[in-house]
Amino acid sequence: MNTETKSDNKILGVIGGLGPMASAYFLHLVTDMTKADTDQEHIEVIMHSCPQIPDRTAYILDHTKENPFDKLAEVGKRLADYGAQIIAMPCVTAHYFQAELEEKVGVPIINAIDETSAYLKARGIHDAGIMATNGTVQSGIFERSLTEHGIHAHIPSEKMQEKVMQIIYGCVKAGKPIDEDMVQEVKADLVAQGSQVVLLGCTELSMIKRDLKMSEGFFDVMEMLAQVAVKTCGVLKDEWIELI
Repeated sequence: MNTETKSDNKILGVIGGLGPMASAYFLHLVTDMTKADTDQEHIEVIMHSCPQIPDRTAYILDHTKENPFDKLAEVGKRLADYGAQIIAMPCVTAHYFQAELEEKVGVPIINAIDETSAYLKARGIHDAGIMATNGTVQSGIFERSLTEHGIHAHIPSEKMQEKVMQIIYGCVKAGKPIDEDMVQEVKADLVAQGSQVVLLGCTELSMIKRDLKMSEGFFDVMEMLAQVAVKTCGVLKDEWIELI
């Protein structure tokens, strides 16, 4: 029997549906990472899957589009009302709103971007490539965090960034198989720029590791988010301590 279960475990809230497949996989990761011998030793999770939250990238690129903040805050507050003591957002682009959202909701929200940057710095990474949505790339939220941690950030060329968006929106969000050739092309572009590791900086891109079984040279930001959630709310399995 697992004797390491904490008596002060926090209840995890999840702002889900951003998109639905990424949210489902996040819950799978949390369950898989948790050290538990019985059902009762797993983490208590409250998820509100709300796919109707307006597209984050669309708003970041064009502020005349519908702002997703109010809906994100509404879901976050509902989770807090239900008893969530810490919140995870399995959507990297939504971290654009993280600080303001945390203040509005009144519950800590895991910052997967800063957690990733700190983790990579601690492991001697000084150059990282970013595969993410146009919204994440153009907002600079990942580049700023990496730079603050002494890591040089590389982004795909314009042509390769189009392929990243096709993988995210044309494949995963559309429920279609991922084009492995496109993934390899983008990775090669970032490695040629000097990247030691390529960040799967959109939760839809986590499907690259899940479906294509490709892990070498990639770092999955959603795995980082799940790891922090488990360490905060439960007990982490030893095999998930190292993510690269």
